[in-house]
Amino acid sequence: MAGVRSLLLLLLVLQSSCVGVRSPLAVLKRFKETTRTFSDECLGTTRPVIPIDSSDFALDIRMPGVTPKQSDTYFCMSMRLPTDEEAFVIDFKPRASMDTVHHMLLFGCNMPSSTGSYWYCDEGTCIDKANILYAWARNAPPTRLPEGVGFRVGGETGSKYFVLQVHYGDISAFRDNHKDCSGVSLHLTRLPQPLIAGMYLMMSVDTVIPAGEKVVNSDISCHYKKYPMHVFAYRVHTHHLGKVVSGYRVRNEQWTLIGRQSPQLPQAFYPVEHPVDVSFGDILAARCVFTGEGRTEATHIGGTSSDEMCNLYIMYYMEAKHAVSFMTCTQNVAPDMFRTIPPEANIPIPVKSDMVMMHGHHKETESKDKTSLLQQPKREEADVLEQDFHVEEALDWPGVYLLPGQVSGVALDPKNNLVIFHRGDHIWDGNSFDSKFVYQQRGLGPIEEDTILVIDPNNATVLQSSGKNLFYLPHGLSVDKDGNYWVTDVALHQVFKLDPNRKEGPLLVLGRSMQPGSDQNHFCQPTDVAVDPGTGTIFVSDGYCNSRIMQFSPSGNFITQWGEESSGRNPKPGQFSIPHSLALVPHLNQLCVADRENGRIQCFKTDTKEFVQEIKHASFGRNVFAISYVSGLLFAVNGKPYFGDQEPVQGFVMNFSSGEIIDIFKPVRKHFDMPHDITASADGTVYIGDAHTNTVWKFTSAEKMEHRSVKKAGIEAQEIKESEAVVETKMENNPTSSELQKTQEKQKLIKEPDSGVPVVLITTLLVIPVVVLLAIAVFIRWKKSRAFGGKGSGGLNLGNFFASRKGYSRKGFDRLSTEGSDHEKDEEDGSESEEEYSAPLPAPSTSSS
Repeated sequence: MAGVRSLLLLLLVLQSSCVGVRSPLAVLKRFKETTRTFSDECLGTTRPVIPIDSSDFALDIRMPGVTPKQSDTYFCMSMRLPTDEEAFVIDFKPRASMDTVHHMLLFGCNMPSSTGSYWYCDEGTCIDKANILYAWARNAPPTRLPEGVGFRVGGETGSKYFVLQVHYGDISAFRDNHKDCSGVSLHLTRLPQPLIAGMYLMMSVDTVIPAGEKVVNSDISCHYKKYPMHVFAYRVHTHHLGKVVSGYRVRNEQWTLIGRQSPQLPQAFYPVEHPVDVSFGDILAARCVFTGEGRTEATHIGGTSSDEMCNLYIMYYMEAKHAVSFMTCTQNVAPDMFRTIPPEANIPIPVKSDMVMMHGHHKETESKDKTSLLQQPKREEADVLEQDFHVEEALDWPGVYLLPGQVSGVALDPKNNLVIFHRGDHIWDGNSFDSKFVYQQRGLGPIEEDTILVIDPNNATVLQSSGKNLFYLPHGLSVDKDGNYWVTDVALHQVFKLDPNRKEGPLLVLGRSMQPGSDQNHFCQPTDVAVDPGTGTIFVSDGYCNSRIMQFSPSGNFITQWGEESSGRNPKPGQFSIPHSLALVPHLNQLCVADRENGRIQCFKTDTKEFVQEIKHASFGRNVFAISYVSGLLFAVNGKPYFGDQEPVQGFVMNFSSGEIIDIFKPVRKHFDMPHDITASADGTVYIGDAHTNTVWKFTSAEKMEHRSVKKAGIEAQEIKESEAVVETKMENNPTSSELQKTQEKQKLIKEPDSGVPVVLITTLLVIPVVVLLAIAVFIRWKKSRAFGGKGSGGLNLGNFFASRKGYSRKGFDRLSTEGSDHEKDEEDGSESEEEYSAPLPAPSTSSS
């Protein structure tokens, strides 16, 4: 009987996806829809294929607008891989909230259990073998695989379908009957990966937790009899009674920890602290610690709220030629071995009450009274309440394909438009300055094109441009509360205040043109400006050849300065090696400085200049290029690693109060080469400009990017507008499946269920006024172009804007074609900027002249 029970429970995971006993009526229900119709609350989910570049694409796998009617509902849906070629999943991004979803599982297989748009998972997930690719619960963050590692799909041996299972534990969130579109987004590449990822599931099938028992252990162990696998991540899962789950490799009676975590914390795939390899003959062991306190009857393993689970998911990679995609262990082959298990496996991990799961299998936290809520600190204060903040690239934003010159500065104006400061056809290289920091290329003249561009944050249209024939080598950019631009030019050694609506010239100029110096009236390659919104006080970081911060009155009068050049490996507070970027924290009266070559951030009191804190992490590497502060969060970008260093170039989100890193992010399209400046808005949108790739990326908080509607506790998530929906493109060499063709043919015949009026007729009636409006708009635009000499008045397209540049090629600039041409622009010509990776030249000896 025990063997039969084990087999049945394993089938629940692989075929029925861990579902428990359901009512007979629920099992008989089957969703027969063959079309993928989505609720208006699920905008964006009807276009699941997102192009990234010539080799990569993303899949948005979502529930098609479902409303569960009873707790512990398991819904499944499938999506076919849009290519028959071999591909590799290299990134997973969850699109769900624990307010509505208890957990999700993503399977790979060749034949789903149903061809409907979604179905009850009681009917199974797959007809053939189902491999678990991903698991999520408790607002766990995204999972990105190591470089060169991917889950193999498609081709001759990989799965052809993805099947998503979503478990809705407690349906109280659906009292308003809204539609849910939870799911997961995948990043796939056609480039062969040398290492193939897989999943090893350790699962107890026969644990019983007696009522009232204080401590109950559930042990699992199996002999490993495959080619070597290398463990890089793990995930634990129990229901409410689980206190801690630990996994080990046992070799020659020596226990090596794979991972240990509380199942009441976000159930993400956590990276192993130290790499663990598992070889033939090793034993894999896991222990779940439960308590039966509070229960009046015994608890068994199962899939409902009253049952328990003991699961350890081990994510590994193997050499491609020996790769096995999925393995399981449901036995305990060495029970006596657990007498010597490390004591840590028996110690519960304490979890704060506000981190306890709210729905489904986990208890609901007690509500707080209004008085305590009023006493909560505001987000604008030093502490950040939401520590699960995460940003990711906005893949539907076309601005990444804009190609200005070297992007030196980015900022946001009061209207939240993006402002870019770039160098046009000028570059900073080894010939730009002499040993005394005097600019050597004045003969080129100032940059002949507009160097300041105001960009629409939604569609990347140029709304306004200025700065022509003013600058030689643009560097820093900031925008004050009145919308004035503050910029620095390292060739001119000057700081400028500009009114974007004024054409007569700068409002204020600090420094002497083309004259480097270190007194109160001179700068030497100044890098950035920050203006206090309350007092108008001006702070300038100066710079590449001066290691100081200068303070000026709103009218430009010198007030004071502080800082000195650092020496040695342990610089003191107030010492700088290229103060490169500034960020004001107005409500705390602090000014933070990106101390670039010292790889740290220093913060000072703006009134007393007193040192407050240093933020420095090993993951910064040796450089911190730029910083930006907003709403209790500090954003930063580092620089390229030095030879032999391991820290990659990437972006960081930190809790300003503690300095703790709460998120690390990178772009998907293209890559960081020299991210030179960063700016962030209060809604979590982040822009980064790169001075080597001449690229600007837009990143958006994961919460803002959610397409589904989550209506809970009176809060309605913002829906993505139709105009912001991701671009759908035809993938190369990906014949449409016969199932999809049949679906499209049937879709043409469907009528509205209420009226009986054919969809074709309704569509025609809707299209006619749209066509008329478009015709009127074209006519008006034609009339305006006649009146204004052929230039439209509503905004400037960057493709045309840069077409007049010297040596400009339009290749790679236009938005992705909907016909499949998605090649990026070739890399730049390879000229290195002298600016960014070397410390300033030694100070010249004092000249007699």
